Amino acid sequence: MTKADIKLYELVLENGRSSSPFVWRVRYALAHKGLPFELVPLGFVDIPKTFNGACKTVPVLTYGEVTLTDSWDIAEHLDAAFPGTPALFSNPAEIAMVRLFDAWFAPTVMRPLFGIYALDIHDSARPEDRPYFRQSREARFKGKTLEQITANRVSQVPVIREALAPLRAHLARFPYLGGTAPNYADYIALSGFLWVASVSTLPLLDKADDVMRAWLDRNLDLHGGIGHDARMKPLFD
Repeated sequence: MTKADIKLYELVLENGRSSSPFVWRVRYALAHKGLPFELVPLGFVDIPKTFNGACKTVPVLTYGEVTLTDSWDIAEHLDAAFPGTPALFSNPAEIAMVRLFDAWFAPTVMRPLFGIYALDIHDSARPEDRPYFRQSREARFKGKTLEQITANRVSQVPVIREALAPLRAHLARFPYLGGTAPNYADYIALSGFLWVASVSTLPLLDKADDVMRAWLDRNLDLHGGIGHDARMKPLFD
């Protein structure tokens, strides 16, 4: 399989930086398995046009006759379709536990992050994407503006830091969420921080948080350092 065989469609900002946390999950999953792939950059308004309305969000992964549109479906498909490569999940029990982690992480960390960074996402997006982003996201919040959504964001940062306590406790004992080696739970959590680092004008983490810093450094160095990018904003204050 060559790099041109697998295509991963990603969401990019004005500076070309990949911003979707769900795309980052898949980028790390593909790198974990050692599968070459081609990145296809899209803006918000490009996605439905590219797929004739069949897909409104990314990631979208294609190869041959296969088209997949959900990060979890993609991860499980990669293990099934490429059994000779390093596994993302060692067994069904691990899949179940990582799904439990995702079910906790999404509402506890990811959703509240939007209330902190919604305006930053808008301002970082391509100019042609900003009207769509504002209209669609403000509609989800019953007409509240992005400015109103993020008005109290400074007070929400300590809330997120406290919510990360279970990760911090686990990572004080193990180098990765997966234990001695990274697994898909690490990629789920890391993707959220990469998303923040793509757009943030307000650092999320405490500069004294050595546990989270060490874990982030280890994960950013994985797979040839695919997470490192000079366009990343500071995560620590």
